Amino acid sequence: MSPTPPVIISQTLRRRRGMTAQAAAMAVLEHACRRLRLPTIRTVREEALAGRGQLSHQGFLAELLLADCDDRDRRSSLRRMKAANFPRDKWLGDFDYEANPNINQATINTLATGDWIRKGQPLCFIGDSGTGKSHLLIGLGTAAAEKGFRVRYTLATRLVNELVEAEDEKVLAKTIARYGRVDLLCIDELGYMELDKRGAELLFQVLTEREEKASVAIATNESFSGWTKTFTDPRLCAAIVDRLTFKGTIIETGTDSYRLAHTKNQQLAG
Repeated sequence: MSPTPPVIISQTLRRRRGMTAQAAAMAVLEHACRRLRLPTIRTVREEALAGRGQLSHQGFLAELLLADCDDRDRRSSLRRMKAANFPRDKWLGDFDYEANPNINQATINTLATGDWIRKGQPLCFIGDSGTGKSHLLIGLGTAAAEKGFRVRYTLATRLVNELVEAEDEKVLAKTIARYGRVDLLCIDELGYMELDKRGAELLFQVLTEREEKASVAIATNESFSGWTKTFTDPRLCAAIVDRLTFKGTIIETGTDSYRLAHTKNQQLAG
């Protein structure tokens, strides 16, 4: 049997009687974009035609396809950002390194590449309130989501409460597995409240599920020596510290509150 001859677009156009060649071409393009789910090409096609200039047919097609790819990347990034459940927008580019000289900008820029996430390494921010821990935690999480990583942000107490409820409802394994699937788990405000033994053990299970496979980033106001106030079982406390520090990066953000200093400066200026 002879091979089926290729479909020639001009044949399709000729079947559309009563239409100019250009109108028929636009109609076919509209139909094809819907069938192939290329919404961006549908949106930008007329603008692209107007600005085509001296582009070859291949160059023009490449421009259209690139526009659709870029828009898909943008929408995927927005979906990952929404799924991360960040409480507010924080960007690394907005962080004031001059206000907190304890933070090495080069170190943050290196972390923003996401190599530590690919290696499943942990990250710890330790410092007092107002020193930029949450800003950097969310900022790095945002940078990771933009690079294609699956990210989840949560407060330590919220995570523990969710795990306790999941255990009561006999869905603990499913919940732990869900937290195990994300590439980066950001846990904020660890150490602000004491956890009972049950809560600490459940949190330990999540960390164990991710150990050396997927990254955990935390922000805490307590040095590791003070974690016994949060995790009252010394052996469990030591095991959790071990999982959050092994092959990881530890950044101390200091004790001087940026928010407090900013408020004082505003009052003086007023």
